[in-house]
Amino acid sequence: MRKRKLIAAAVIMIGGFIGLAASELPDHKAAGRIPVLLELFTSEGCSSCPPADRLLEKLDREQPVAGADLIVLSEHVDYWNYLGWSDPYSLAAFSQRQHDYASKLGTDEVYTPQLVVDGMKQFVGSNRAAALSAIEEAVRTPKVPVSLHVVRNGGDVEVHLEVGGCAGGVAYLALASERAISQVARGENAGHELSHVAVAYSMQKIGTVSHDAGLRKDLRMGVRPGATRIVVFVQDAKTGSVVGVAQGRV
Repeated sequence: MRKRKLIAAAVIMIGGFIGLAASELPDHKAAGRIPVLLELFTSEGCSSCPPADRLLEKLDREQPVAGADLIVLSEHVDYWNYLGWSDPYSLAAFSQRQHDYASKLGTDEVYTPQLVVDGMKQFVGSNRAAALSAIEEAVRTPKVPVSLHVVRNGGDVEVHLEVGGCAGGVAYLALASERAISQVARGENAGHELSHVAVAYSMQKIGTVSHDAGLRKDLRMGVRPGATRIVVFVQDAKTGSVVGVAQGRV
C-alpha cells in the first residue's frame, strides 16, 4: 500500500493524468497534457462506420492535437444487429448510453457513426475536422485530476484509483480490448475485414465524487485475455460532461 501511495503522489505532483501498469514505466509523453475522452458509437452492421473506426484509431495513434492526451473508446451499439450481421462487440448498454447522450445534448439524433468528445460535443464520427475542433475546445478546459495504478493478476486486474474533488461527479470504469478484428460475413459490410481499437466490453459506475474528499477506491475485476485498457472517467451527473479521465493498460 505504501508503494501505491507513493506512485499516486508522484503522478499528482507532476501534474499528469497517467495510467500506470505493473510492467510499464509512466508514459511521460502524456505528462502536462489535458486528457480528452473520445467515445465512438459504432457498429459492424453499418456501412458508414469503418471510416470512423479508422479515424478513431488514427487519432489514438497519432495524438494530433497539441496539449491533448486523447483517450478513446469504441462503443458498439446493438440496434444494427437485425440487418443480417450481429456485431460480436455490441451491447445494449452502449445503445442506451447513446440515447442518454441524446437527451443530455439536446438532440433527437441517435445514429452511427457518432463521436462524442468529453460528453459535450457530438458529430458524425468520420468527420476529422469536427473532431479536431472539438478536441481543441476540450483541451482548453482543465480537468479534475485522476490517477490510476493497474496490475494484472492472472485473469483479474487490480485497480487503485484516486480522483480529485468535484461537485456532482459520477465515476465510471470501462474495460476495453486493445484491438479487435472481424471478418464480416453478412450485412452492409459483408466480405470486409474490420479493425477496431479500444473496444469497450464493460462499463460500470464505481462511485460518486465528493467536493471535499474526491474518491479513492481499490477494485479487482476479471478481464478478457489479451492487452486491455482500463479507463476511469468522471462525468457531471446533470450535463454528462467529462470532468476527469485517465487510462491504464495491462
